[in-house]
Amino acid sequence: MKNNNIRKIVIVGGGTAGWMAAAALSRVLKSRFCDIELVESESIGTVGVGEATIPQIQVFNHMLGLDEDEFVRETCGTFKLGIQFVDWGRKGDSYIHAFGEVGKDMEGIPFYHYWLKEHLRGGSQEIGEYTLTALAAQQARFMRSIDAGNSPLSNITYAFHFDAVLYARYLRSYAEKRGVQRIEGKVIDTLLDDDSGFIRSLRLNDGRTIDGDLFIDCSGFRGLLIEKALGVGYDDWRHWLPCDSAWAVPCEGDDAPLPYTRSTAHSAGWQWRIPLQHRIGNGHVFSSRFMDESAAQSILLNNLDGKPLAEPKLLRFTTGKRKQFWHKNCIALGLASGFMEPLESTSIHLVQSAIARLLSLFPDRNFAREDIDEYNRQTHFEMDRIRDFLILHYRATERDDSEFWNYCRTMDIPDSLGQKIDQFRASGRIVRANSELFNELSWMEVMLGQGIVPHSYHPLVDAMAEEQFAGRMREIQSVMQNSVAAMPSHREFIRRHCAIDC
Repeated sequence: MKNNNIRKIVIVGGGTAGWMAAAALSRVLKSRFCDIELVESESIGTVGVGEATIPQIQVFNHMLGLDEDEFVRETCGTFKLGIQFVDWGRKGDSYIHAFGEVGKDMEGIPFYHYWLKEHLRGGSQEIGEYTLTALAAQQARFMRSIDAGNSPLSNITYAFHFDAVLYARYLRSYAEKRGVQRIEGKVIDTLLDDDSGFIRSLRLNDGRTIDGDLFIDCSGFRGLLIEKALGVGYDDWRHWLPCDSAWAVPCEGDDAPLPYTRSTAHSAGWQWRIPLQHRIGNGHVFSSRFMDESAAQSILLNNLDGKPLAEPKLLRFTTGKRKQFWHKNCIALGLASGFMEPLESTSIHLVQSAIARLLSLFPDRNFAREDIDEYNRQTHFEMDRIRDFLILHYRATERDDSEFWNYCRTMDIPDSLGQKIDQFRASGRIVRANSELFNELSWMEVMLGQGIVPHSYHPLVDAMAEEQFAGRMREIQSVMQNSVAAMPSHREFIRRHCAIDC
């Protein structure tokens, strides 16, 4: 049988997406399967801000075989237990979208339905009082899971903050050790096959030509291959996610970084705060339709925790997605595939899931149409569901203090999101569709945090006797509080395991 395997993969662009792809492909395919080349130019900057992640990144790290302490040290990283949202539902409000379990499910019913029963009859405890990671975040404590039997300490869910530039550098070293060849140069032209329209080769600014079988576009917003060469088109989501600009700047931090990301809503957008070991990453995401650049920059600089370490950098973007992510022999990853603002730290996960999908549907040189269609179908579903989750943050608000919030509060929303909100409001139920990224606990935490309170709860909660119900609720809260008290501070955990002078 004729060997029709891919002989050469060409990745265009470095940065986080490019080197994630290079590292994963070099790990799985090995150098003996095919050649892997990555083309990037030192003169082309990357977005390169502090990055926040979600817990699924641990799957990626495990697949690469990374040592977690080394990974955190090399990227000046910290640990993340969730995201604090400030001033979103109303000015003065604050809640944490915490990772992991909430309370303890009872009799096959999610715990939060028991909490809803208590809340609807006047209970004063917040849902976070029953959530290990929310309590630990508030007290700036952290540890990895230990073997503690039925204790919450046996199952601690977390992610990371890290320096994106250092992360790309770390993965570059990993990939080059496994045979990936880096080529310095700018792509100035893409040469297509006259008959098939497939990408045949790339022409660089120094005259070199790079040929390949499979091309991965990690060129960022420019989309050099997927859009400029292949013209797949773009779905613009700014009518739902109206922010289109961001100022980013690092500032001085302290030696006690918080174990969570913070998102603070402002009058025409929101500000991120990502604590690293050597600095704090900050940015103000805003809508240029409702605020000018200078006002947005002033808001950012006036709300820093320390002295700025660089001049603020302005980023412009259009929220949305490509109409196709895999077209012919080209796959777009990262910003080249689309952009959803970093409100729930999904950017790196989207690269990770796209790589996993590529490996699952990895082609030969026939590039089966059915596999390409399935890749695109799965990617569209994933991005659409994440889009809905992000829209929820803007739509579920009582804020009426600016034109921006009046627009967001009253805008039309996708039917898929409307159905989720209506069902939760009516009965407290959330149905997770297929393999969508965010589970029912994430949806619940954000909807409750932003003021959507169900009219009822699961009726089978009432099957538990009142005395037993009250006792179980007290017991769960006590176990959570005692478990958090046994955790070291985030600062101390880093000092013991993965501190570095960055």
